Amino acid sequence: MRLDAIDIKILRALQEDASLAVEEIAQRAGLSKTPCWRRIKLLEAAGVIKKRVALLEQRALGLGATVFVTVRTRQHEADWLQKFASAVAQMPEIVDVYRLSGDVDYMLRVVCADITDYDRVYRELIRRVPLADVSSSFVMEEIKHTTELPIHELGADD
Repeated sequence: MRLDAIDIKILRALQEDASLAVEEIAQRAGLSKTPCWRRIKLLEAAGVIKKRVALLEQRALGLGATVFVTVRTRQHEADWLQKFASAVAQMPEIVDVYRLSGDVDYMLRVVCADITDYDRVYRELIRRVPLADVSSSFVMEEIKHTTELPIHELGADD
C-alpha cells in the first residue's frame, strides 16, 4: 500500500493517541469524518494498522524490572525453533523476542517485578527449552522508549 500525506497524518495522530475520535483525526488530517473513517479502515485492512491498544505504566503495575536477555543455542532445527517460539509465547513476562544475526541467536525483553521474579522467569524458560547460553542485562535507567514509528521518513510531504 502506498501511503500519501493524508495517510501519514492519520497514522501520526493514531500513534500519538489511538483513542482520538474520528472527528479529531479527520481535523488533523484535513478531511471530513467519513473519508477519514474509510482511510482508517483501509489502513487496517492493509495491515498498516495492526491494532489499537492502551499503553500501561509498568512501574505503576509493580513491574519495576526490565531485562534484556541474549540467548545462544546449539540447535537450529525447525522442531527446536517451534518449541522455543511456543515457550516464549506462553510466558507473558517475555514481551519481545527477536532472532538475530551475529554471535547471539535471540534477544528477549522481559518485564517483571524484580530480580527474584526474573529468576523465576529464567528458570521457567530453561525448563521449557534447552539453551546453550543465556545472558541477562538489567535496565538501570530508561532514557528513551516509544512505540511511535518514524513514519515521517517515508517520504510523504506534510
